[in-house]
Amino acid sequence: MIPKARAHINVTAITHEGMSGKNNEDRYGVSAYTLSETDPTPALFAIVADGIGGHQAGEIAAELAVETISHAVAASDASDPLVTLKDAISQAGRAVHKQSKSDLAQHGMGSTCVCAWIIGDKIYTASVGDSRIYLLRGGKIRQISTDHTWVQEAIQYGIITPDQAQGHPQSHIIRRYLGSEKPAEADFRLRLDSEETDEQAAANQGMTLLPDDQLILCSDGLTDLVEDGEIQTAIEESGVEAGLQRLVDLANQRGGHDNITIVVLQVPDEKRQPDQKKRSSAKAVWGVGVIAAILALIIVVVIGFFAWRFTRPEVTSAPTSQPAPPAIIETSLPPADIVTETPAILPPTQAPPPQATYTVWPTNTPSP
Repeated sequence: MIPKARAHINVTAITHEGMSGKNNEDRYGVSAYTLSETDPTPALFAIVADGIGGHQAGEIAAELAVETISHAVAASDASDPLVTLKDAISQAGRAVHKQSKSDLAQHGMGSTCVCAWIIGDKIYTASVGDSRIYLLRGGKIRQISTDHTWVQEAIQYGIITPDQAQGHPQSHIIRRYLGSEKPAEADFRLRLDSEETDEQAAANQGMTLLPDDQLILCSDGLTDLVEDGEIQTAIEESGVEAGLQRLVDLANQRGGHDNITIVVLQVPDEKRQPDQKKRSSAKAVWGVGVIAAILALIIVVVIGFFAWRFTRPEVTSAPTSQPAPPAIIETSLPPADIVTETPAILPPTQAPPPQATYTVWPTNTPSP
């Protein structure tokens, strides 16, 4: 694939270290491409990784995951996305495990990951661990990835109910992660309905995204403390950018015990663009008309003034006697104060250099 400067999908992202005082061990990356010199089909790849292992090892594992998987995707021709993602995730798992064995301080480190690969208007996803992908469509939000946790497996096998899962003491036990002794397998279930079988969920890969669809990739620092409905409400009521800040603030108000990372991919609505252009044209025409009317009025006033000035009759009066010449009084008035305002010319704002993880956008920069 060929890297592009801009994506065909709207991207908004935020990351925050939370309130626990620990380092931000989340990492994410977003990259845009076209498929080839002869195929201009646009593509976008996004990944969120949540490091585990304590100290600085977790962030190293997450960084390895993002770099390894992103490079493998970039080097592919996108002809078989699921095979590429499967191999890339296996490669990342091996890289993290090898690194953890090479340094005692990094022993036992690992990472979760969720990936979304949009090729044209088709979506392919993969996940390992308890980071999540949501689909916000038609006023409804649905988790389309599956958590790889003890609690999720207990629900699946009927050991506990979803209500019992809330606040369960084993809710943070991860059953699948990158860097484990046994290489983790990518989960390709893309679940659109709770009644779907695993086979049906996997068959949803490559489905067509609709205008205004939003994919939300996030770490569990958000979902541990914020409900699905609250995620939807924040984005719909406040807009994407303000909504993400609202979600981070909400998680932090409730303890912020973990790092929080959210990436939103929104499909543009092409039908709205012509309407917006029409409105812009109408405004432009209206503005030109107003300016023309004002200029015409000014011209009429100027012409009228000069016509009056040069056509009015001269009035003279004959004096009855010669008056004495008037006294000449000399005055010296101070000149009027002249006040000029010169707008201050400010230097252009210099944005901080991007801290990119294989992406054309700044990433992994904690929010202020």
